[in-house]
Amino acid sequence: EMMQAMIFAAGLGTRLKPLTDHLPKALVEVGGEPLLKRVILRLRDAGVTRFVVNVHHFAGQIVDYLNANNNFGLDIRVSDESEQLLDTGGGIRHAASLFDSHYPILIHNVDILSNVDLGKFYRLDPKVMCPECGVPHVMAGAQLLVSWRKTRRYLLFNDQMLLVGWVNIETGEVKTPWPDVREALSQVKFPLSVGEEQPLLLAGRYHMYAFSGIHTFSPTLFVKMAGWPEKFPIMDFYLKICRDVPVKGYVKNNLRLLDVGKQDTLAKAEQFLKTL
Repeated sequence: EMMQAMIFAAGLGTRLKPLTDHLPKALVEVGGEPLLKRVILRLRDAGVTRFVVNVHHFAGQIVDYLNANNNFGLDIRVSDESEQLLDTGGGIRHAASLFDSHYPILIHNVDILSNVDLGKFYRLDPKVMCPECGVPHVMAGAQLLVSWRKTRRYLLFNDQMLLVGWVNIETGEVKTPWPDVREALSQVKFPLSVGEEQPLLLAGRYHMYAFSGIHTFSPTLFVKMAGWPEKFPIMDFYLKICRDVPVKGYVKNNLRLLDVGKQDTLAKAEQFLKTL
């Protein structure tokens, strides 16, 4: 069975300076192994057979590293963004020709360590309830791995766990293609403070969850990217198209996830690995 994944390894890693003054974030080591190797082997163990890695910052170092390790004996393709960093949405689109168009793409940031069963997540049933007939046969264009945690920015889902919007609970900024969602949120008093426990529904009807940076993307969505700028975040794209194409949230309870993007988390990362 074909399983394909894209690893975002193009970022500048500015929060990891001075390490990243001479090294791409993907090659920063945790527990004696570069982040990139950890993610590749983890995805391989989950069943991934085709990999795409995007590169920009010190791109040559990543290519040399993969070559020196014989691509770990795997089918690894490099999507070169040396000329311009394309952000997550532009990055996926730039790599479109490197994927098999018949299978979803598991998207994973290079700096994430977690306890997620990636194989199980990839194989989740992509069907959602058809709004007309109430039978599950409409295919989700994307599935987002989310969890409850205390943060500032949340994705909003309806009772079917379909994406309907995004909110920054400090500033009250809202992104949604649905006028009724915007209207309902205009009644909410921001800034909103949340505790460790998940709050009741926002505006009485929306489930708030934090995005993990792990999602599956259906290649059927590439045509919907026509007309988008060269560089754009994938979440802005999802928040625009979720009105026409179901974007489904999958809640992972007791998610343990560490974003090794900053110096202080780098120190915690080795300890974190031992607990996974």
